[in-house]
Amino acid sequence: MSLDMPKFSDLDALYDEKNAKVATEMYEDPELFNEEMEKIFKNTWVWVAHESEFPDKGSFKLSQVGLEPVIVVRDRKGKIHCMVNRCRHRAATVCEVKKGKTSSFQCPYHGWGYGLDGSLRALPYPEQYGDDFDKSQHGLVKLRTEAYNGMVFATFKEDIEPLEDFLGEGVRKYIDLFMKQGGGFPVKVLGEHQFSVPMNWKVQLENTTDAYHFPIVHKSFMQTLDGATEEMFDFLDKGVGYVEDLGNGHSVMTMIPELVDLDENLDAPIPERFADLAQELRDEGYPEDQVKKIVRAVSGAGFNLNLFPNVSFSLAFFRVLTPINVEQTDIRHIAIGMDGGPEAANQARIRLHEHFQGPMGFGSPDDAEVWERIQRGTKGGPDLKILVNRGMVDEEPGEFGPRGHISAETGMRAAYKMWKRMMAQ
Repeated sequence: MSLDMPKFSDLDALYDEKNAKVATEMYEDPELFNEEMEKIFKNTWVWVAHESEFPDKGSFKLSQVGLEPVIVVRDRKGKIHCMVNRCRHRAATVCEVKKGKTSSFQCPYHGWGYGLDGSLRALPYPEQYGDDFDKSQHGLVKLRTEAYNGMVFATFKEDIEPLEDFLGEGVRKYIDLFMKQGGGFPVKVLGEHQFSVPMNWKVQLENTTDAYHFPIVHKSFMQTLDGATEEMFDFLDKGVGYVEDLGNGHSVMTMIPELVDLDENLDAPIPERFADLAQELRDEGYPEDQVKKIVRAVSGAGFNLNLFPNVSFSLAFFRVLTPINVEQTDIRHIAIGMDGGPEAANQARIRLHEHFQGPMGFGSPDDAEVWERIQRGTKGGPDLKILVNRGMVDEEPGEFGPRGHISAETGMRAAYKMWKRMMAQ
């Protein structure tokens, strides 16, 4: 199918922006999925890594930009590169190790060798290509790569706006706030788990700034909490917080306002659930002001930040979606902690992550079940519309864009507005 004459030229029929209704085929049509991979994932900034995942010169990690496998690596000068994981000769991947350290990459098929910057350095018996063979024209395909506050993004579109402009003032503000979870130390990745869900990628894109589902889907999680923590997570009944469109498809959902800025309210009493951790930190010699800062950071931020098209910052972890096909999406849940911080604090972060996000936790398995049921449900009544109109009745201007009630679907409308803009290119 030529992208000059797309099958899906009537974008209003796919997303009715005025009434906030989404066509069921948005989740189901493989041709539409292929068009999304070209028009969206190859034409915008896509999150590929956190800098702490490859901190040293020569360290690397594998990632994905849409359907394309990539390598993110630091060269000998510390510069970050993102390159398509495909030999320029016969297309074999040049790296299959998910994460590590190396001085070069070599194709296992015919031995073509590439430097950390992707340049073709050597190949066996080059004379068979003739005297005019130019190695400089046969390096790994490189993507434009930029980072903000440790978050690394890449794009195939060379003439795209700078990353900071794509993120915008609102997103940069909330990323900076989220990174205060280092408790005075740099944020680092502690570990992750991956799973695959039979759903379209946009089902997950809708989830991160959807508070409406929380007391229903996560009822079992709420029942595991002590009274004070349960009250803190009872943001829907209390009606506190909001959802705001931050532009370019991004959105934020503020659920626990007192935890939005972790540098504030440091004189508040330490919650009972963290009393043992606080005492352990004191016993290790940390002064009381630092104990309070670290403990407060352990609890996580009080908001979810959703970045179009593939990454979110959810309370205390990163969630990354990778489209596989129209009805399959891979998910990575990345635990974060304090680089150089106390081991006890990082262990507490891991335990909290396992409690909700872990494969045996009380949150993510319930989310995944609902995501799968959405995809199955689209088979019934294909002409029915999916509604994302909640909260339009009292939406009002916020600091950076339209702002709605904590349970509003403002974030979904933000994402679909950007989806429509990019698909119209």
